[in-house]
Parts: sequence; C-alpha cells; structure tokens
Amino acid sequence: MLTGKQKRYLRSLAHHLTPIFQVGKGGVNDHLIRHINEAIENRELMKISVLSNNLDDRKEIGAEIATASNSELVQVIGNVIVLYKESEDNKTIELP
Repeated sequence: MLTGKQKRYLRSLAHHLTPIFQVGKGGVNDHLIRHINEAIENRELMKISVLSNNLDDRKEIGAEIATASNSELVQVIGNVIVLYKESEDNKTIELP
C-alpha cells in the first residue's frame, strides 16, 4: 500500500509519460492484462488511457486492472489511469 507522499511522488514522475495502452469499448480482458503485466515489469510506472467509447466507470476500470496485474493504483484523472508496480529485475524508481 502506497502512502500519500509516495503517490504524490509517483504522480510527478508520471506527468511526462504518455499512455501506453488504451481500454476501448471491449473493456478489460485477459489479453490486455497480460500485456500490462509484461510492460509494467519493465517500466514500473505506466499510464493507461480509457477511450471515450468505453462507458464503464474509470475508477472501477483502474481498480480492476490494478487488482488483476498485482499493481498499485496511483491515480485516475480524467481518462488516464496511472499504475505502479515495483520491478523485481529493473528497479529504477526509489520511493520516498
């Protein structure tokens, strides 16, 4: 579980990132989760964009992706979800 200070730090790092994946009207599926797991292991911090044709609640989508990928939900703002997962091999982010 991340503290408020850690989330604030991760949000500042994620500000300049571009979203890597998009969740469309198909929603969250196993294929998407598998790709997110692979990418977040290398990057530790990533953004996911929720397209406007997806009518589901963005906070629920973020929580679902975070649970399925064993990562931490840092922020849901607008159509963007920010996730963090500490990498076992490529540890590049030092949390305060």
